[in-house]
Amino acid sequence: MIQADLIVEGAAELLTVAGNASGPRRGTEMRDLGILRRGSLAARRGKIVWIGPTGDLLTAIRPLAFCKVIDAYGKTVMPGLVDPHTHLVFAGSRENEFALRIQGKTYQEIAAGGGGINATVAATRAASKADLTSSARRTLDTMLALGTTTVEAKSGYGLDLVNEIKMLEVIRALEETGPMTLVPTFMGAHEVPPEFRQNPEAYVDLVITRMIPMVASRKLARFCDVFCETDVFSVAQTERILQAAQAVGLELRVHADELTDLGGAALAARMKARTADHLLFANDDGVRAMAEAGVIAVLLPGTAYFLHMQRYARARDMIEAGVAVALATDFNPGSCMTESLPLIMNLACTQMRMLPAEAITAATINAAWALGEQDCVGSLEVGKQADVLVLDAPTHEHLCYHFGVNLVDTVIKNGKVVAEAGQRLN
Repeated sequence: MIQADLIVEGAAELLTVAGNASGPRRGTEMRDLGILRRGSLAARRGKIVWIGPTGDLLTAIRPLAFCKVIDAYGKTVMPGLVDPHTHLVFAGSRENEFALRIQGKTYQEIAAGGGGINATVAATRAASKADLTSSARRTLDTMLALGTTTVEAKSGYGLDLVNEIKMLEVIRALEETGPMTLVPTFMGAHEVPPEFRQNPEAYVDLVITRMIPMVASRKLARFCDVFCETDVFSVAQTERILQAAQAVGLELRVHADELTDLGGAALAARMKARTADHLLFANDDGVRAMAEAGVIAVLLPGTAYFLHMQRYARARDMIEAGVAVALATDFNPGSCMTESLPLIMNLACTQMRMLPAEAITAATINAAWALGEQDCVGSLEVGKQADVLVLDAPTHEHLCYHFGVNLVDTVIKNGKVVAEAGQRLN
């Protein structure tokens, strides 16, 4: 018999989201959640050791003396959520911009008036590492209670060598103290800082010659991301930065075609980036190129909603074209102030016409692929981390259907219960 120190017993639906180890799910594969009805799960030392029908549990599993047993009868069990695009670490807030947008100001107009990313840069530069760590930890606690167990976290509010490194060191410290898995991304090319506004090429050179080598030598990031957008970084500048990052072993991501059709999706495909993110204005050629190159589309409907854009990424067209789609919060102080992936999944369904099963796939196994974490998280399979959610819901559709509330009853990370009833456990 298999020994276990954790058992999750009797789920009405147990979503394994298992299979297709060769790559992220595409097309109709995104609808297959690997549902086991009346299923149970067992883990030991943080890893899943058994999944099967509840009726087989007693003959298959021997609970250890200290085994934790979780009653999931009438509930849904699924993998912990994976958030593959966040701006986790920052100081200050920008609630004043929220009112300006309601009055008709655009993102670009607010930035030109001294707001936008550079407003957060000023606050972040002035903040201590301790203050940044404390704020980000509160955010992570909220995310965890809402079911997120793995998070990508970007720098990008420092925009100089000292403060970009400071942000990445905060991310590393948060990862080391746990319980969540954090995947760090260097995004020094998030915006051109005010001191380089008259000479953006000099800032690009600084990113390439100073920041990227330092980040790589200290192994502070897995990815490099660039905001490829009109009046931010051109396609040519983005390509230079990504080439430099690739040369020192960083994987590539691109903020692409968010506000204009600049060709960011095609660039991501040409550079074989792991992801292209946002994509509200991506054209058909760019989408086809992404499908052919295997670039994952990380879609952020919360940002389009928050910015009153009246336009969303064409998720249905992307899925039909064979692009693997993931979902993320884009948590940040200016354009999407939410920690809730379940809310994002609801928006994906209501505004981008994704099916609930597709949204769940996009926020679990495809999001794990977007971070290179697919061998550890994103599905419930023997040998993977026991990152598990118990939802107070009889079917998986409720997670997208019943919005504005927290349906997550229990959060398990690495085989340990870390949150219950909407509260992080100490």
